[in-house]
Amino acid sequence: MNNKKTVNKINQKDKYTERKEVLTSFFLDNKYELLTKKQIIALFSIPKGDLALLDKILSELENEGVIYIDDSKRYVPYSKTNLVRCKYQAKSAGFGFGIVESGEDVYISSKNLNGAMNEDEILVEVIESSGRSREGKVVKILKRNCKQVIGRFSKSRNFGFVIPIDDSIQDIYISKKNSTNIKDGQVVQVDIEKYPTKDSKAEGKITRIIGNSSDSHIDAKSLYISYGLDLMENFNDEVNEELLKIPDKVLKSEKKDRKDRTADRVYTIDAEDAKDLDDAVSVKMTKDGNYLLSVYIADVSHYVKEKSALDKEAIARGTSIYIPGKVIPMLPKKLSNGICSLNAGEERLSLAVDMLISKEGEVLNSDVFKAVIKVEKKMSYDKVYKVITNQEDEQLKIEYGKYKEDLLLMEKLARILNDKRVKEGCINFEIPETHVILNESEDVETIEPYPITFANQIIEEFMLVTNMVIAEKYYFLELPFIYRIHEKPDEEKLRDLNLILSNYKLKIKGIKDVHPKALSDVLSKVESEDDRDIISTYMLRSLKLAKYSNECLGHFGLNAKYYCHFTSPIRRYPDLFIHRMISKSIEKNLMFKENELLKYEKQAEKYAKSSSELEKNSTKIERDFVSLYSAIYMSKFIGNEFEARVSSITSFGIFVRLENTVEGFVSFNDIPGDYFIFDEKNRILIGKNTSKKYKIGDKVKVKLIKSDILTKQIDFEVI
Repeated sequence: MNNKKTVNKINQKDKYTERKEVLTSFFLDNKYELLTKKQIIALFSIPKGDLALLDKILSELENEGVIYIDDSKRYVPYSKTNLVRCKYQAKSAGFGFGIVESGEDVYISSKNLNGAMNEDEILVEVIESSGRSREGKVVKILKRNCKQVIGRFSKSRNFGFVIPIDDSIQDIYISKKNSTNIKDGQVVQVDIEKYPTKDSKAEGKITRIIGNSSDSHIDAKSLYISYGLDLMENFNDEVNEELLKIPDKVLKSEKKDRKDRTADRVYTIDAEDAKDLDDAVSVKMTKDGNYLLSVYIADVSHYVKEKSALDKEAIARGTSIYIPGKVIPMLPKKLSNGICSLNAGEERLSLAVDMLISKEGEVLNSDVFKAVIKVEKKMSYDKVYKVITNQEDEQLKIEYGKYKEDLLLMEKLARILNDKRVKEGCINFEIPETHVILNESEDVETIEPYPITFANQIIEEFMLVTNMVIAEKYYFLELPFIYRIHEKPDEEKLRDLNLILSNYKLKIKGIKDVHPKALSDVLSKVESEDDRDIISTYMLRSLKLAKYSNECLGHFGLNAKYYCHFTSPIRRYPDLFIHRMISKSIEKNLMFKENELLKYEKQAEKYAKSSSELEKNSTKIERDFVSLYSAIYMSKFIGNEFEARVSSITSFGIFVRLENTVEGFVSFNDIPGDYFIFDEKNRILIGKNTSKKYKIGDKVKVKLIKSDILTKQIDFEVI
């Protein structure tokens, strides 16, 4: 490498950005030989007065992923290695994955963790690669993100350990001086003082006693605090000051330039106990036999202004979090349950969409506008379903009688829209959600499948078509936008899915360039509702996760070329962002300045990425609470027998799902009658002596032998 020319060049530069560009080129040159900082200073004859500037440039190049410092303190360009910069996502205390921005994630076993903890930013060396599967080992921890841990204290004579509530984190050593007056079994908060290495555990100091193991609801409380949800219950002073300026009623001045739809018969249909009502609907029949569907969404962006404290907090939260008995809202209750909630009998500001829809379900034309509405009636899914299926009692006839004609018209349109989607290949997954019901004392009363009827489907169909219409309209207007995308599944994942489907004599065709209809057709051939649940679950696992993007890449599962989230701005930030873009486009008559478009395009990219991450986090929290409450509930039934279905088969045991949706594990030792061998190719268990087989979907009778609330693990044995 001609270092002399580079030296002369850098000495001639006097601007920071130019020096950074020169150093970047220096590191990326094919002839660059690894150097320490001292060697770089000597090579370039950098004076003492410029050392701070050099440090800043080197630090930035590290943060930007251009270089990293190896164990010998030399600067190594990432481009010249098989190293991957990623974030560690622990799946258990024994393994996890390095999550990368693009490409396949990297599997990391416990022996290759090198002390990495959940959420740490790490540097991983890929040690094995097979197809799209990669395994790696952590070579450097770039940033520690795990600072505090909640867990149970286990005391011994001279020291103790905290066993984390999050079972993906290993035990934390507590010295005797750091555990004075802490009782065995207490739930505590630990500040990590020394991080784990390959050969030693993390060490910490107890900073807070949360409660005793005998305390009521201590497990739920511990999980709640471990996720920091207690810190999200209230909003900061700056947000609260802004709330004081927001009216409780729609002001006369706010109605200007809005269509007055307050006289229209507009309805909300939601869960009985819902308080954040952000969508309302109205359906009319036109003279020529078409349908006029009007969807009204709360105009949240009118109250949450760009760069306000409210907006900053909504960006940081990204989404509302729903756990049994509680909601951690994205927006304060004054907005989410008040002025932004489309409460019956109250005037509300709305961003609205009128859609003229044919008898075949085609959207003939649409119009997006600002409106003022007054919801006629808050309806519940349960009551609407009884009305459209003629199951009303006398009281319900009195309450809903005058709305029945409207509801039947809604049902008719929803069926047309649903039939069209299914015909075109949209995948309708039928996976029952777990509904945890708490009593007034916040104890688990029961667990059951969440009740879904066609009343839910009415709103689902109306929201889906609205989201598609909005996405398509603003895609062609070429405005900065956030889309909801779902990429095509990997061929390898579909091959694995076909192995499972072979147990049902089913197969997905054309997996090299699969169409959603191929998956939809498979589901339509499954007659048993229980089998459809299992197959839907596996099919969903085979697909990629839906996420947000500033690029319109289509939605595979919905077979939609254009799709976005527009209909829930109270609880999702991407919806709020595109509401802001739509409102501005209406106000400006699409006349944006070039610098404005550039600004919003950068925001769309940034918020799509952050919202996708925050959505994943909220999903994990919600699932963890369901797992915890499932373990608490099932602990009352130790020794009881249940009918179940085999939901998964692994090399170490099987998972079974009960009728109430609770899932548990059966180890090979708890399957009587034979020694069972796992046939990985066909995903079945085969008895060595009896040839008895267990396959996914099989009915089994099981006995509950353990329900561990600490680990959230439920164990059964096959009878």
